[in-house]
Amino acid sequence: VQLQASGGGLVQAGGSLSLSCAASGPTFNNYALGWFRQALGKEREFVAAIRWSTGSTYYANSVKGRFTISRDRAKNTVHLQMNGLKPEDTAVYYCAYNRGVITSTVRAPEQYEYWGQGTQVTVSS
Repeated sequence: VQLQASGGGLVQAGGSLSLSCAASGPTFNNYALGWFRQALGKEREFVAAIRWSTGSTYYANSVKGRFTISRDRAKNTVHLQMNGLKPEDTAVYYCAYNRGVITSTVRAPEQYEYWGQGTQVTVSS
């Protein structure tokens, strides 16, 4: 599985950005695509995920109501629309692929087997 992320950039607080991640290669019956982020000096943390088969979505509390994850099944692409950005959202964002997602562990980065390259999101105050 290969993941190609795009988007990101620099935006002022309160602004919006959109990230995309295109997946290619073999697929699995119950997979999920997720977004994680890692700020400088901090651990990687879960942002959002979507179960591909059902479209069920999962969010970190810190982004709920501001970020929206969606999928384009025809293009095998996941999108992350980020609105109301805050300086604390500044991080490198990674998309990741979970071959056999389980709801109880969907937020755990160690459950994701494949990772895309990171894309920088910087929110200025």
